[in-house]
Amino acid sequence: MPELPEVETTRRGLIPLVVGETIKNVSVRERRLRWPIQPYLAERLRNQSVTGVFRRGKYLLMSTTGGTLLLHLGMSGSLRYLASPNQPSKHDHVDLEFSSGALLRFNDPRRFGSLHFSTEPETHWLLKDMGPEPLGPLFTPEYLRSVSKGRRVAIKQFLMNARIVAGVGNIYANESLFRAGIHPNRSAGRISCKRLDSLVRAVRAVLNDAITAGGTTLQDFVGSDGRPGYFQLSLDVYDKAGEGCRRCATPITVRTIGQRATYYCPRCQR
Repeated sequence: MPELPEVETTRRGLIPLVVGETIKNVSVRERRLRWPIQPYLAERLRNQSVTGVFRRGKYLLMSTTGGTLLLHLGMSGSLRYLASPNQPSKHDHVDLEFSSGALLRFNDPRRFGSLHFSTEPETHWLLKDMGPEPLGPLFTPEYLRSVSKGRRVAIKQFLMNARIVAGVGNIYANESLFRAGIHPNRSAGRISCKRLDSLVRAVRAVLNDAITAGGTTLQDFVGSDGRPGYFQLSLDVYDKAGEGCRRCATPITVRTIGQRATYYCPRCQR
């Protein structure tokens, strides 16, 4: 599933390609995504100029002169910019056709992605309750301490709650907790401010490293240029059950926490 670094990689790749373009037409071949595509989406976007491409959590926001397109890549979605368009394939569900002749194509084999049009994206029901951005100034140890006080939930589940912090998915929660030396099952409310400081720094470092590497390709993700990300080459614990820890050689353990596979070093993380 594309996570925050993959979405950010896609966003950065799209900016020089689509900002300033005018959307000539929108072709919707399949409306049945995670939520049905609004019947008026094509009409609202047609003849509008793209003014920016932003990200909120794992959502891409393409702002235009008439409103904003909110896009989620779901489990297997990708966006491709085609300067010379070709015939769509089976899973190419939506095309944004630009006046230059190029187009932006949304492909999603599993159809868990979504597209919404909104004139007030900040208050849209998909975004309005999200916590602060993990790479933004509001994500601090003091903030984490204030929202975790008295909470018995495992820190990994806590970190993956979008109402607490926007967009930290399973891969990066595992990797961040390893870097911070925190056991993923430790209660969120029983972690000192000093260790939360380490966790905040670890989350930022892991996400920035992944963005620099172009994301993590484990199944379906590719960037807007069709090339995969390479952060999987730098993973310390995720999907490495039984392998020796890079720090101490202790075998990596896997267990289920919050219905998600959780990888950690039982010696380095406490």
